[in-house]
Amino acid sequence: MARIDEITDSIYRISTTTENDGFAFQFNQFLIDDERPALIHTGMHGMYEGVRNAVAEVLDPGSLGYVILLHFEADECGGMDRFLEGAPGSTLACSALSSDLNLSGWNYGGRVEGHCDGEVIDLGRHKLRFLETPHVHHWDSMMLFDETTRSLFPSDLFIQAGDQPPVVHEDLGSEMCGLYRQVGIFAHEEPVRRVVDRVEALDPDWVHGMHGGSLTREAFPHYVRALREEPFAYQGKLLGRPVEQLA
Repeated sequence: MARIDEITDSIYRISTTTENDGFAFQFNQFLIDDERPALIHTGMHGMYEGVRNAVAEVLDPGSLGYVILLHFEADECGGMDRFLEGAPGSTLACSALSSDLNLSGWNYGGRVEGHCDGEVIDLGRHKLRFLETPHVHHWDSMMLFDETTRSLFPSDLFIQAGDQPPVVHEDLGSEMCGLYRQVGIFAHEEPVRRVVDRVEALDPDWVHGMHGGSLTREAFPHYVRALREEPFAYQGKLLGRPVEQLA
């Protein structure tokens, strides 16, 4: 069942916690209630009903103006077709790479906007600026920065495992890096650290990650420091399974 909480100024975190072999993990979407409401991430295909019901606690899902995916992956866009079909005036917004390289090979026939770095979506009060962040962790990856609330939506960066509260104040930076090493989603540290420098310079008040709780301004530096100082790139494991190296 999806839980919904308002984090700040009409930005709602929708979170579903899953558990596998005692390991808890959260999948988050973010709803922005504005003149043109936006849903950032949709969750996986099987989560659609729960996410839609959570959206309906705040607004009519048929009034969505945008459904936004930040890279092409099941937990980003598994429900995109149904959310868009249910909101006749909505548009799918994603990176230009996602549109050209991924959507062009699917049978998606709805409206789509492929965005490049620096472009802005105006929702009314909220202004969402796209940041191209290639290889963090897909080559088509982007992030969003809401200039109104100084909120960063970093997708899979600044992750926390476990059943986290809506807002996280504690330092889980070392645990984050350990999870990245175990999961193996980042092939190299260099592109990630470039993005860390860039988003730190934005001086966000909030960081709304796709997995875990939203980070406060005070907690954010702990995670930045961990990514600068600790190893976190691929070290021979994928989802905890050792991968044999070629001789």
